[in-house]
Amino acid sequence: MKIILPVGDNNGVDSVVFGHFGSAPFFAIFDTDSQMVNITVNDGSVHEHGSCMPVAALQGLDAGAVLCKGMGMRAANNLIAGGIKPYIVDADTVADAINEYKSGNITELDAGNACQSHGCH
Repeated sequence: MKIILPVGDNNGVDSVVFGHFGSAPFFAIFDTDSQMVNITVNDGSVHEHGSCMPVAALQGLDAGAVLCKGMGMRAANNLIAGGIKPYIVDADTVADAINEYKSGNITELDAGNACQSHGCH
């Protein structure tokens, strides 16, 4: 399975987890089988507020989960409908987020913890 993380730079496992999922400049792709991380450009990073298309942005990446600091419920519902589970992590880097995932110390994103406005994370 592939786990996607929005990141602000292209520094492998040291990449910083980006605060806003949809406008992250890059996505880190963690492959649970190979334990490798690859970074790809987020071609959909520039968009109007509320028009994030997360499933389209992740199309072709074979994603099963997204680890992020936060996201709105509309984007989360789109991911869920596309078969991708969104999770909240409290990590600063990709390496830290992967460690949180492996330890089970993550929370599935739902209506109770989804972002309601831009200042939430």
